[in-house]
Amino acid sequence: MIYIENEKFEKTDFSTIKLAKGEYDNCLFDHCNFENTDLSGNIFSECAFIGSNLSMVKLVQTTFREVNFKDCKLLGLHFEDCSKLLFKVDFENCMMNLSSFYKCNLKKVVFKKCCLQEVDFTEAYLTGAMFQDSDLYKAIFDHTILDKADLRTAYHYSIDPAMNSMKKARFSISGISGLLDKYDIEIE
Repeated sequence: MIYIENEKFEKTDFSTIKLAKGEYDNCLFDHCNFENTDLSGNIFSECAFIGSNLSMVKLVQTTFREVNFKDCKLLGLHFEDCSKLLFKVDFENCMMNLSSFYKCNLKKVVFKKCCLQEVDFTEAYLTGAMFQDSDLYKAIFDHTILDKADLRTAYHYSIDPAMNSMKKARFSISGISGLLDKYDIEIE
């Protein structure tokens, strides 16, 4: 396994040129294509992925420590397959539909302007998470811990308060109907 530090990868198509298995520390992946590749076992510490496509990437025991994703396409990813050790990620303006965070520890994670349609947050630990201006259409919240989460500017969510922990979570008045969907009532 190689060690790479402070490297910038620009417009590289890793679907044709395989990313060397290793530890990447403080690296930037700018407008790179990883679609359908296997990043299993790689370690990314304090890295940034900007404008990159990581759709359908395999993440078995992949380590993400303090990793930021901005303007990325992250369709169908299984973050629950990642290494749990020091797992810390943040997302801004990312397309993340059909991804899964099943049982992931996402304490204080930030989703800013993300499309999270049909994302699975079942049994995820989202204490203090922020869903700023993010679309949660058909996102799955089942036995999810949303204590102190901020969903004031999130939209299209449907969360059953009886099935999820939401102590001190923050919601807007306009989004309150997303907490009452199971009752099939009309709010005017």
